[in-house]
Amino acid sequence: MKKVSIAAILLSITCVILFNQCKFSGDGKVTLDVAAKPFEKLSQYHFFKGSLKDLIPNEKVLPYDLITSLFTDYAHKSRFVWMPEGAAATYSKDEVMEFPVGTVLIKNFYYPHDFRDESKGKRILETRLLVKREDKWDALDYVWNNEQTDAALNIVGDSKKVDFINPEGVTRHIDYSIPNKNQCKNCHNLNNVQMPIGPKVRYLNKDFKYTDGVRNQLEKWTEIGYLKGYEKEENLTNKIADVFDEKTGSLEERAKSYLEVNCAHCHRKEGSANTSGLFLLLSEKNPESWGIMKSPVAAGKASGNNLYDIVPGKPGESILVYRTESDDPEIRMPELGRSVAHAEAIILIKEWIAAMK
Repeated sequence: MKKVSIAAILLSITCVILFNQCKFSGDGKVTLDVAAKPFEKLSQYHFFKGSLKDLIPNEKVLPYDLITSLFTDYAHKSRFVWMPEGAAATYSKDEVMEFPVGTVLIKNFYYPHDFRDESKGKRILETRLLVKREDKWDALDYVWNNEQTDAALNIVGDSKKVDFINPEGVTRHIDYSIPNKNQCKNCHNLNNVQMPIGPKVRYLNKDFKYTDGVRNQLEKWTEIGYLKGYEKEENLTNKIADVFDEKTGSLEERAKSYLEVNCAHCHRKEGSANTSGLFLLLSEKNPESWGIMKSPVAAGKASGNNLYDIVPGKPGESILVYRTESDDPEIRMPELGRSVAHAEAIILIKEWIAAMK
């Protein structure tokens, strides 16, 4: 009897060890339990195969891109989406599509060593996950180690010094800021509920070069079962402009597209800056909502002694330009996600305001 008990104990211990090995070493497929605590290491999810830093997507991990991206101190971004077997997002023409429980949106932030030639390598700084749990979206940030072998869960934020060569061949230095968990909520806030920002139909409606060929992203999502309800005919013109491609829109359309992508997650009636009266969604048709001859709700230092958010024909007297040009944390807009101004976008916004009559 005693021998039987010892054998049973040893068998139980062996089963526990094997179970844990399966759970944490995995079988090579994506591993996610929405009811469990997040993994401590990015590698434990198995979103990528091979060397982690190569970001080669695993089975059903689909890469995607946006027509115009939110500016984050010139960092490049590599995006992916994963959904559980048989699950699909529900189409929405104007807002972020409705994602099923278990969805993970994956965004890697990195800097090429030389923006003129990405084959010279890159440094990945962080990977942000948005995980759709049963009751909410959960924002998780993983900070990469210097060896670029893995990334560790971080909830308190961090900063990294980054050097790179920009497209003009000039060496730039950035004090890159990694947000803490509460700062994530500031931008990902719609009616006080944490939500994704990027995956809207009008942001995704473009071609993407997949390993099996070039396809429209929304058609690809539909084809593999990640999107239901999408109709191509309804969305032929439902797309924002590529801000730096003149073929995709007028000066006004490109400037407004930039402001929507970079500012409207807060500056909309349902956002955290709803008391400002400055609403920057493309669907807004009232000139005052865009700040034209609109007095700010609160002035002071952040106004630069200017009277209106936008003064037609006079970018130098417009608060919107003053705040987007500033690097002062008490003045700059957006408040989070950047430490330097987006010089190329400011030129565009100035040209748009200068052309107003």
